[in-house]
Amino acid sequence: MSISMSSAGLPICTNMLTNLAHMLDLAQAFVGARKCDPGALTQYRLAPDMLPFTRQILIACDAAKNGVSRISGVEAPKFDDTETTLAELKTRIEKTLAYLKTVPASALDWTETKEITFPAGRDVTRTMECEAYLKHLLLPNLFFHVTMAYAILRHNGVELGKKDYLLGPVA
Repeated sequence: MSISMSSAGLPICTNMLTNLAHMLDLAQAFVGARKCDPGALTQYRLAPDMLPFTRQILIACDAAKNGVSRISGVEAPKFDDTETTLAELKTRIEKTLAYLKTVPASALDWTETKEITFPAGRDVTRTMECEAYLKHLLLPNLFFHVTMAYAILRHNGVELGKKDYLLGPVA
């Protein structure tokens, strides 16, 4: 039995971004409890040539938003990338989640073989079928940037674990 493009894409993007918002809540609590500068987290990077925490969040949001838009044809909102605080980053995630809720499953389903062309660097584009794009680019890119955000927070002492990455807020 095959699964639909919408069931392979929308719930996973939503779940990962919801878990990322949860991690930001834990980061905010950490900053409050430790009375430390939140910029120490938002500007932190694990390696000198790595993008900082803030960019990891922005790129994770853009991966989900723009990827779903490319597959579905439902225009994505444009964000200015001006977020600098944990609260602003959480709002960015919430705006991305709100967009994902507007995309009907029917706009994604049956797009497996539809070709899309997308930016793949400066002045470079790439063309792929939607199923391959979802499986081999959109989702891995989303996972990568959420994982980097998780690693930065964990490295800096924010108390989070695998359950926060996989399950997010547990009711």
